[in-house]
Amino acid sequence: MGPASGKSIVALGLVELLSRRVSRVGFYRPIVQALPDNDLDLIRSRYEVPDERIGHAFTAAERTDVGPANRAGMDRIVERFKQIEAASDFVVVEGTDFTGASSPIELEVNARIAEHLGLSIVAVVDGHHCSAAEIIERIVIGRDSFGDDAIAAIIVNRVEPSELEPLDDALAGIDLDDPVWAIPEEPALRQPSLDQLRVALDAELVAGDPDGLSRPVGAIKVAAMSVPNLLDHVHDSTVLITSGDRADVIIAAATTRASSAYPGVAGVLLSGGLRPDPRVVALISAMSSGGTTVPLLAVDTDTYDTAIAANAVEGAITAGDQRKIDLALGHFEAHVDLHALEHRIEIGRSDVMTPVMFQYELVERARAACAHIVLPEGADDRILRAAARIRRRQVCDLTLLGNADAVRKRATELGLVLDDVPVIDPLDSELLDRFGQRYFELRGHKGITLDRARDIMTDVSYFGTMMVYEGLVDAMVSGAMHTTAHTIRPSLEFIKTKPGTSIVSSVFLMLLSDRVLVYGDCAVNPDPNAEQLADIATSSADTAVMFGIEPRIAMLSYSTGASGTGADVDKVRAATELVRELRPDLKVEGPIQYDAAIDLDVARSKLPGSTVAGSATVFVFPDLNTGNNTYKAVQRSADAVAVGPVLQGLNKPVNDLSRGATVTDIVNTIAITAIQVGADCPDPA
Repeated sequence: MGPASGKSIVALGLVELLSRRVSRVGFYRPIVQALPDNDLDLIRSRYEVPDERIGHAFTAAERTDVGPANRAGMDRIVERFKQIEAASDFVVVEGTDFTGASSPIELEVNARIAEHLGLSIVAVVDGHHCSAAEIIERIVIGRDSFGDDAIAAIIVNRVEPSELEPLDDALAGIDLDDPVWAIPEEPALRQPSLDQLRVALDAELVAGDPDGLSRPVGAIKVAAMSVPNLLDHVHDSTVLITSGDRADVIIAAATTRASSAYPGVAGVLLSGGLRPDPRVVALISAMSSGGTTVPLLAVDTDTYDTAIAANAVEGAITAGDQRKIDLALGHFEAHVDLHALEHRIEIGRSDVMTPVMFQYELVERARAACAHIVLPEGADDRILRAAARIRRRQVCDLTLLGNADAVRKRATELGLVLDDVPVIDPLDSELLDRFGQRYFELRGHKGITLDRARDIMTDVSYFGTMMVYEGLVDAMVSGAMHTTAHTIRPSLEFIKTKPGTSIVSSVFLMLLSDRVLVYGDCAVNPDPNAEQLADIATSSADTAVMFGIEPRIAMLSYSTGASGTGADVDKVRAATELVRELRPDLKVEGPIQYDAAIDLDVARSKLPGSTVAGSATVFVFPDLNTGNNTYKAVQRSADAVAVGPVLQGLNKPVNDLSRGATVTDIVNTIAITAIQVGADCPDPA
């Protein structure tokens, strides 16, 4: 309902919501300002939307000849929409940008398009710098323009925080059938990244770390003062503009990255077409910490024109800016009732579980668990980046372990905001003596002295696990820098296994193109016996249920049914019978070969009438060698996403990361751990 209303965040939030519910989301923009279009690129990239489910009808330039005011223009809009609709389960249609000479009639244009396409409407109202009364006036205009029956919801975006309460009071005084949600202004969403500044100004990266271009630009300042006076005006994420021959400013900017005395400069814009002396570049490269050399961007314009152009750049939510995507989604989900919105637009859940749906549902379910998780490896960049993503999406509370000054400094160097995440150093924590005493009480019978117990508690894995044991946090995720044994050993010593569970085991959640499977055990137990194999099967089934997967257990072997004999087959057969005896509520088949477990045609031939064969969801491997190789083979050959290992059987959730884990892997594991916390919590009712 106007320019700069922030409909990109609403479109992103809607597609995110839909991606958790249906398998084929479409996205359509009848009219784009120009190509490439940022919102089309954003949705296409983030949700991997194929070309048949995303697109536009024409650009604003084409619209002068072929517009929706005439029959040919509307026919073209409808035809393209129908193509996308035919390939999709649900389509989000984003309106025009309200720019240029035609902006006064854009609302009418969008209303006409919505009517011709038969769409329900989510109206986005700009609340920026508006009083509650002005916002109400805009809401009434939208209702009158679209009609009550067409509007599914109204979202007022960019509301000044001071106006939220008056707006609530004003809304209570008018007769509205439609839900209205207010999203407060979030300045960080308007900040461009350094890379967006580079693109907008056609600047050249002449020195510095390319990864640093993802940092947000907090303020842009012309460095005309001497360095001592300039430093008083530097804040976090400041970009300085200076001529390329000001070596003093360039060196001072680089020094702020390595010093805790002043906030770190995000980057330097070098004006006037001048490039820094190679000796200066060599100097700042040598003084950089961890490869985070301050980026130097060169432009040909003079300082005045550069400053004017730089301050005019507004940060869009772009496909490559994960920081801003996470921030936008977290902000949207914190202020819009997703369940009510889902009801208003009548989304039905798909029977097909795609990897995209599963991964996005993880975030939703993890957030509902309200968990607090400790990450012992605060010195690892991947952990810090994952922690920042978790906090931006408001998934759960976190605590980091490590030297507080070093962790904070490194987070700043990486351009991460982790101010609300506590950092505890086990070496000087007031908890150390308490934890040492507790460990001595738990393990003194093993010959551990009190002094030795205290020394052991300085280890981050032991310290983090004791935080879980003592209830200071709900769970732990570790392993990016430590071995599986180092991560799990403290848990085995004093967190122990759940009652009725004999061993700790693991599963991988295998995200295939059209389903999610559970593979166990592929990471912990080398050669389980029949009793342990049965334990793995029941634990894996319970894990499947935790993540919304109906457990149909295949006890895998090289033989199906009664056709084979031998020690390995007999072990699987005995384990299958134990599962049936211990858990008659579970569907289980074994021994069974993998092809008979997953392929219906093979199943009809080898095990006709089985309720599991051909449709198994939980695959229990006879040993670690088979399981580990199989999950990796499926991961690589079928282009599947392997999430895990997820540890199961412990009294409290502790999960292990691969030392090669990516940031996304870590985020997924943290979300899974939060869900485990929620599953272990008693029902408040």
